[in-house]
Amino acid sequence: MSEMADAIMDAAEKRIRLGGYGGFSFRDIAADVGVKSASVHYHFPTKDKLAATVARRYTDRFVAAVDRRLAAGEDIIGASRHVFRDALFNDGKMCLCGALGATASDLSEEVRHEVQRFFRLALDRLQQAGVAPVDAVQVLATLEGAMLTANVLENLSLFDSGTETLKMKAASPGSSHQWR
Repeated sequence: MSEMADAIMDAAEKRIRLGGYGGFSFRDIAADVGVKSASVHYHFPTKDKLAATVARRYTDRFVAAVDRRLAAGEDIIGASRHVFRDALFNDGKMCLCGALGATASDLSEEVRHEVQRFFRLALDRLQQAGVAPVDAVQVLATLEGAMLTANVLENLSLFDSGTETLKMKAASPGSSHQWR
C-alpha cells in the first residue's frame, strides 16, 4: 500500500477505536490526513472497504504481536493479556474489533467478516495453545470486557485488576488446564 493509504488507514483506525463504525466519515479522515475526500475515495471506494481493510490490518498486527511474545517464552494467556494491555495503555483506545463488534449487527457483511476473523483467530490461538474452548471464550471475554470497563470508567488500572485472575490462572502450576 502507498504512504497515503497507510495514513488514511491510521486515521480511520484511530477514529474507529474511539467511536466505532459510526464514529468516522470520509470527510473526517480527509481532514485528519490533510487531503480532500476524493483522495480517500480514490484509495478506498467505500466506508465498508476502508473499515474492513483497517480491521484486517489490525487483526494481522494483533496476531503478530502475540506471536512475538510467544517466541519470547510467554504463555498464550499472558501474551494475549499483554497485547490487549499495550493497546489500552499505549494507545489509550479500545480494541478496534471490539469497538466494531459492539455493533456487529449493523455492519456490512464485509466488515463483519473481518471482525469475526479477529475473534475467531484469537479463540483459535488460545485453543491451539491448549486452552479449552470454554476457557478460551472466558479469556477473550475477560480481556475485551476489562478493556471496555477501563475505557468507560476512564481508569486504566481497572484493566489490570479485571484481568488479574487470568494472570494467576496462567501462572498456576497446579491448574487443571494446560495454558501454554
